[in-house]
Amino acid sequence: MSNPFAHLAEPLDPAQPGKKFFNLNKLEDSRYGRLPFSIRVLLEAAIRNCDQFLVKKNDVENILNWNVMQHKNIEVPFKPARVILQDFTGVPAVVDFAAMRDAVKKLGGNPEKINPVCPADLVIDHSIQVDFSRRADSLQKNQDLEFERNRERFEFLKWGSLAFRNMRIIPPGSGIIHQVNLEYLARVVFDQDGYYYPDSLVGTDSHTTMIDGLGVLGWGVGGIEAEAVMLGQPISMVLPQVIGYRLMGNPHPLVTSTDIVLTITKHLRQVGVVGKFVEFFGPGVAQLSIADRATIANMCPEYGATAAFFPVDEVSIKYLVQTGRDEEKVKHIKKYLQAVGMFRDFSDPAQDPDFAQV
Repeated sequence: MSNPFAHLAEPLDPAQPGKKFFNLNKLEDSRYGRLPFSIRVLLEAAIRNCDQFLVKKNDVENILNWNVMQHKNIEVPFKPARVILQDFTGVPAVVDFAAMRDAVKKLGGNPEKINPVCPADLVIDHSIQVDFSRRADSLQKNQDLEFERNRERFEFLKWGSLAFRNMRIIPPGSGIIHQVNLEYLARVVFDQDGYYYPDSLVGTDSHTTMIDGLGVLGWGVGGIEAEAVMLGQPISMVLPQVIGYRLMGNPHPLVTSTDIVLTITKHLRQVGVVGKFVEFFGPGVAQLSIADRATIANMCPEYGATAAFFPVDEVSIKYLVQTGRDEEKVKHIKKYLQAVGMFRDFSDPAQDPDFAQV
């Protein structure tokens, strides 16, 4: 069925008519400008994926009417842009896809047609054990043992990386899943199938929320939910309340990042944010580095929020350049986010959206 919002699609750059985006400003609905930035990501995904079957026009209206619907326990569908897995929870997913291929082959079909619909990255980082320490070759020795102990699993995952399209396996020794996600895997804006759209994800680790510090909406889910997303199914979620957390001023020279993170965590526990989104705003946010923001977002499971979102701003853009992202792509990221009303200037109070509570 055709997308009822197809008329919103237009080229981001007239010189590249084949690269479009859904211009949410063309909705000409004043409610859009009042939505929290995290909810705008949910809205864009609903509009782009609206097929009147899995995602319906009424779902879009419910998200657009967030100010009212957030208090009514309304369920809405969300199709993340990608999935991230770690090896403990990711191996069963690859096994299931392999089993599906076997089943299709037995029925006389083409097994190579079985692939993840949604892009998936599997980072192998949960298998390392420290047997050697305090010596120059500790890293190499521990990695050699890791390969020896997990040879069969790693061989299977290597096969999976070659057999399945839309699935990348990040090998052992590359780093911790969340750091790899932040520094290498996060696109911030996807450029795929002729469309620009916000990067978003679900992951099979509770601290997936760390990526929210870069302006990429994401949180942890169970293995079954992650597999469903990989198969093209949306997540059904209660439209969340969004708690605005205002940061003012500059950190004192003697205050460390740890002090800031633990103070915010303690405060949010007292406020009570379980099952809600937290979104940070105010001029103080611009004083925090991406490392600080990512650490605050990483602590999400400790204060119970579903996500702790820092919208993309100039600090985020500089971080992308610093971590080796292609500068031309970074320019398109900024241009897209500005065009769709998702780029944040924390010093401008006129950009502050509505929140359930501040």
